[in-house]
Amino acid sequence: MEFINISTVIAVICYLAATASILSRLFHSSGPNHVRVLLLACFAIVPHTLVTTTQLFDAESINFSLPNVVTFVSLIITLLISAVAIKNKLNLLQPAAYGFAGIWLLITLLMPEVAHTPLAISKGAVITHITLSLISYCVLVIGCLYSFQVAYINMKLKSKNLAAVNHLPPLMLVEQQLFFILAIGTMALIATEISGFIFLEGLFNKDNAHKTVFSLIALAIYITILWGHYKQGWRGHRVLSLTVLATFILTLSYFGSRFVKEFLIN
Repeated sequence: MEFINISTVIAVICYLAATASILSRLFHSSGPNHVRVLLLACFAIVPHTLVTTTQLFDAESINFSLPNVVTFVSLIITLLISAVAIKNKLNLLQPAAYGFAGIWLLITLLMPEVAHTPLAISKGAVITHITLSLISYCVLVIGCLYSFQVAYINMKLKSKNLAAVNHLPPLMLVEQQLFFILAIGTMALIATEISGFIFLEGLFNKDNAHKTVFSLIALAIYITILWGHYKQGWRGHRVLSLTVLATFILTLSYFGSRFVKEFLIN
């Protein structure tokens, strides 16, 4: 336990330092020091990975409690954001990803222990479904963050405040990346729904009906966003609003009932 606590503290310090390093120079003419930010992120991701694997996996099962899942999701998002940031400037996305990861890990240090939620490793179909669902969720959350970056750059360009965006990538490039990410995430979510209907039972029973319905509603909104963009030319605030709505509904589907059961009831 002491190893986990020390690793968590190191990750928290490095994540928050990376966040502060970006925010302190976010509106500077030359922007943040990307090398320093990525180094701090790497110093955080290593202990974050150790903490995640230690808490999530054991010899016979996976501890799929809600805090462990959120820790794992935050790790995947920071890994993906950091990888993309090596070649692309993500000055608005990195503080959100790193800041959330750091604050969440700090919360886990203060949080009382949550009951073990085992998931047998031998259930390959279930593992496949859960893996697809986590991949789709992480990608779509990143897409949601991208939609905020697109909206911010668009707003500053319309107000002719070029100094605020001169250290950010061009609007058209970020917009192309946004819809590519949304397309990948939506396809992964479709695969998640198909695998659920094929491999899982009781998707519409009392305990799971709301999860299934919410995820299908979110999927329908994501498909609508992509259709509206490629067929009707949707962009800007409409895409931002729908993306935030879909991501919120998907979050409710994945984590809403588990939060109630693991924290409010127990």
